[in-house]
Amino acid sequence: MQETSLYAPVKRFLESLDFTVKGEVSGCDIVGLRDGEPPVVVICELKLQFNLELVLQGVDRAAVCDEVWLAARMSARGKGREHDRRFRALCRRLGFGLLAVDGKGKVELLLSPAAVPPRRDPRRRSRLVEEHHRRRGDPSIGGSTRRKPIMTAYRQEAIACAAAMADGPKRPRDLKAVAPRAASILLHNYYGWFARAERGIYALTEAGYAAVQPHEPAEDTMQVVAYQADQLGA
Repeated sequence: MQETSLYAPVKRFLESLDFTVKGEVSGCDIVGLRDGEPPVVVICELKLQFNLELVLQGVDRAAVCDEVWLAARMSARGKGREHDRRFRALCRRLGFGLLAVDGKGKVELLLSPAAVPPRRDPRRRSRLVEEHHRRRGDPSIGGSTRRKPIMTAYRQEAIACAAAMADGPKRPRDLKAVAPRAASILLHNYYGWFARAERGIYALTEAGYAAVQPHEPAEDTMQVVAYQADQLGA
C-alpha cells in the first residue's frame, strides 16, 4: 500500500464535512477549504503509519490552517500508534484530528480536532489559499510528493501557454485568457519551454514542443486518471 491509496477515502471524508479538497497544494498532502470570509482552511497529512514524523508535519502545518488532521493506515493487528493512549493524548493536546483508513478504504474517526488557537503565519496561509484557488480541478493525488512533477497551478498555466503557442509565436497578451500569469511565465521561463523570438514575442523551444506532445502515460499519470475516473463514478 502507498500513501496515495489513502487520498481518495480521506478526501471523501473531508468533503462530507463541506470542504473543497485538493491534493499536493504547496507541499501539503491534502488541503481543504470551506466557504467563508476568510475561508476555513484544513490540512491533512498522510502516512502509512502513525509516527512522530507525521506529528511533526502537523506541527509545521498548524501555522497556516484552522484545523490539522493526521491520517494513516489502520494497523492490521491493532498494535499501531493509533491505539496508544499516549499518542492520542499528545494529538489531543496539540488539537489535531486523527483518521485511520482500513484495507477496504473505510475511514474511522479516532479524534476530532480541537479549537486550539495556533500561531499563524499569514504569508504562508495566503500562498496556500491562492494556490488552491488557482489550481484547475484536482490534478495531483495527495501523498505523491516523491512523484514528479507535481501539477501545480503554475505548471498548469505554463502548459496552457505552450499548448496555445504550438501553432506559432505569441505575445504575452495573446495568452492572458488561458494563463493570467503568462507574461511572468514567459519572462522567467522556469521550465525552459519558451524563447524570445523578437521583442515582445515568444516561441516554443524543443522542450516546449515535447511538453505538449501526446505520449505514453506514465504510472503516475495512470494513477491520477484512475483516481479521477473513480471520482466521476466511471
